[in-house]
Amino acid sequence: MYRVNSGILLVDKPQGITSHDVVARTRRLAGTRKIGHAGTLDPMATGLLVLGVNSATRLLTYLVGLDKEYVATIRLGATTTTDDAEGERLDAASAALVGAVDEPRITAGIAKLTGEIDQVPSAVSAIKVDGKRAYQRVRDGEQVELKARTVTISAFEVLAMRHVAASGDDPAFVDLDVRVECSSGTYIRALARDLGSDLGVGGHLTALRRTRIGRFPVAEASALEDLDVASALIGAADAAELALPVVRLSEQQAVDLGHGKRIDATGAPATSKGEPIAAVVENGGVRRLVAIVERRGEALKVVVGFPADEAAS
Repeated sequence: MYRVNSGILLVDKPQGITSHDVVARTRRLAGTRKIGHAGTLDPMATGLLVLGVNSATRLLTYLVGLDKEYVATIRLGATTTTDDAEGERLDAASAALVGAVDEPRITAGIAKLTGEIDQVPSAVSAIKVDGKRAYQRVRDGEQVELKARTVTISAFEVLAMRHVAASGDDPAFVDLDVRVECSSGTYIRALARDLGSDLGVGGHLTALRRTRIGRFPVAEASALEDLDVASALIGAADAAELALPVVRLSEQQAVDLGHGKRIDATGAPATSKGEPIAAVVENGGVRRLVAIVERRGEALKVVVGFPADEAAS
């Protein structure tokens, strides 16, 4: 069976499938089951998924926590069971209340949700409660109350605003196209819910697209239907350099780290204790990620090692 070397893949997930569906298809294309992802997207959402192939799955731990960027559409005027368009509608505000939602009020509401905030995730999130996913507990008819967590919203801007009048059984609403930059662990549909709540009309998400994870942009991602794993693969060293500080190794240092030995930290970037550093060696014009290391006094200690890849076959 054809087998690709390890590395990182950027995939543009289409709407209507799960992140696991993307992983399953990529496993078939790559000829390996050893594929993981650095953060899921809901079936409704589109955009960037970062996948790790073979030994590069070890790098995903250091990519999950990168900051992210999204573009989304928030619908003000109604709440849903899931805080997005896939849930059942609960309450709809009157046309008068929705009509009173104007730009100054929206701007003020967004300001409250910008910076470091405490956010309660959606009850149908994938967060585990006593070993069971919150969304599964909701599906089983349980009441789920999740604890607030601190997240950072570094940018929350309105790109477009549209008022839609009530028609038939459909209530009046206001649609906001927004761009959000945020820390890992932020729920964009919770921002929609909380903005709607603050404005007194309710809110939910109707569209979501992830456009960036750290320094990995969706513009460089492959469409799933066109994915050629071998040509799209980003080497682990290149990927690590986009996410972490880097130390360049001599060939002997690479051998020593490969044997689990500590090496002198001279020349390594100044980092705090426990902060990961990508240790990279270049040989014959080919760069290789040898290990993720961290400082231990004046030495560097291996946290995660990366074996030299086998040739594709």
